[in-house]
Amino acid sequence: MALKHEPTAPYHSAQDALRVLETVARHSTGVTDTEITRHTGLGTERLTTLLRMLRREGYVEQVTDGAYVTGAALARLGSAHGRDRALHDHLQHTLDRLRDSVGAAVYISRYVDGEVRVTQYADSPATPAVHEWVDFRCSAHATAVGKSLLGQLDHNGRRDHLARHKMARLTSRTITSDKLLLSRLESQPPTVPVLDLQEYAVGTVCAAVPITAGATVGCLALSLPVEHAHRLRQAADTLNRNAAPVLLSLAI
Repeated sequence: MALKHEPTAPYHSAQDALRVLETVARHSTGVTDTEITRHTGLGTERLTTLLRMLRREGYVEQVTDGAYVTGAALARLGSAHGRDRALHDHLQHTLDRLRDSVGAAVYISRYVDGEVRVTQYADSPATPAVHEWVDFRCSAHATAVGKSLLGQLDHNGRRDHLARHKMARLTSRTITSDKLLLSRLESQPPTVPVLDLQEYAVGTVCAAVPITAGATVGCLALSLPVEHAHRLRQAADTLNRNAAPVLLSLAI
């Protein structure tokens, strides 16, 4: 399966953040923002934004003389012992904060071994998760998550998935024509969130943005009750702007 991966803003932010982290890690006694700028070539404003994010995520810390050193979160994720649990916990903390920021349930999903998998999510009584009334693995054609993941595959990869999963009509809005779906996936700009407007479940709207790291296709998504549909695009834009920390955690 080949990817049709076009870098998005979160991807570029994560790549720049990795460059900053690599620079900090090389200077065990600390490195100033001026030195980081010289080593990475990043502008002052850009670097300030990235350092703020990296400090918030616990990847770097600022010591008394103003220099930056690697943080506790990076040490935990870099350790082979307990890495999976550390990554899960770190991502959960990030998702919880993102849930509160966008005011919606949020999800991480990956495309693994030819199947859609929601690997982690954050919800609350005020921001309930969507009820999985039809297995997400069988409903990629109808969900924002599924369409975002399929959109990152090449044409043959999409065809293969649809050949293995019948496009059932789940609501009156569900697309059941593979020709129409493939056409829409082909024309979907990678930088624009994919939407699900009651295509999977009546009463729920969703949005998803790509967070592909390396060879594994992934996306970050949110869901809202339809009475909050007027907030969907703004929430999706916020999700997209804040996707970099999630992508970075998966890339480290």
